[in-house]
Amino acid sequence: MSHRHDEDEARGSGKQVKGKIKEAAGVLTDNKRWQAEGRIEKTEGKAQEKIGELKRSLRDDTHRHRDDDL
Repeated sequence: MSHRHDEDEARGSGKQVKGKIKEAAGVLTDNKRWQAEGRIEKTEGKAQEKIGELKRSLRDDTHRHRDDDL
């Protein structure tokens, strides 16, 4: 299995971090909008990261099957 990360995985992780920071800032300032936006960004980031993991898994499986055919 490859340890190479897909671009979506990296961007998804970054979006999750950004969302956590925004949500925490919203909690500290009692800003409900920032809290909600932060939760949304975290969720979007998780989804994007999972898409990247799926892409990587499919790519790895494809390479593994090609190697088996040789």
